[in-house]
Amino acid sequence: MSVTIRLARIGRKNLPAYKVVVSNTRDKRNGRFVDLIGHFNPSVTPQEFKYDKEKFEKWVKNGALVTKSVQKLIDGKYEYLKYTPKQVTKKAQGGEKAETPALESKFEEKVEEKKEEIKEKTEKEPQEEAPKEEK
Repeated sequence: MSVTIRLARIGRKNLPAYKVVVSNTRDKRNGRFVDLIGHFNPSVTPQEFKYDKEKFEKWVKNGALVTKSVQKLIDGKYEYLKYTPKQVTKKAQGGEKAETPALESKFEEKVEEKKEEIKEKTEKEPQEEAPKEEK
C-alpha cells in the first residue's frame, strides 16, 4: 500500500482552504486520511501555511510520496492562482452577456475556413445521382 502526502480541499465555495494530509494513494482527495500534517489557507493575506516538520520527515523516511504542490509549499516556491473563468457570463452592471473578442475572432476564422472547405468539396466533386431501384 503506497501512501501520499497531499492537499485535501476544505472551505466553502470560492474560498478554499487545504489540509496537508497523509493518505492512501487510492483514497479520494477529500476522503479518508491516515494523518493530518498541517494546513494551507491561500484566501488570507499573507497566505497561511503551517505544518509539522517532524511528522513530515517521519512519513517521507517511511516511503510516503509527496505531491508537487506540497513539495513546492514546503520549499516556499508555491504560487496559488485563483481560478478565473475565460468568459464572464454577465457584465457587472449591465446584466448583458459579455463577449470576449479573442474568442469571437477565433470562432469566426474557423467558420470561414469550414465554409471554404465545403465550397471546394462541392466544386471539385459534382454530385452524382443515386441509381433508381426497380421494383
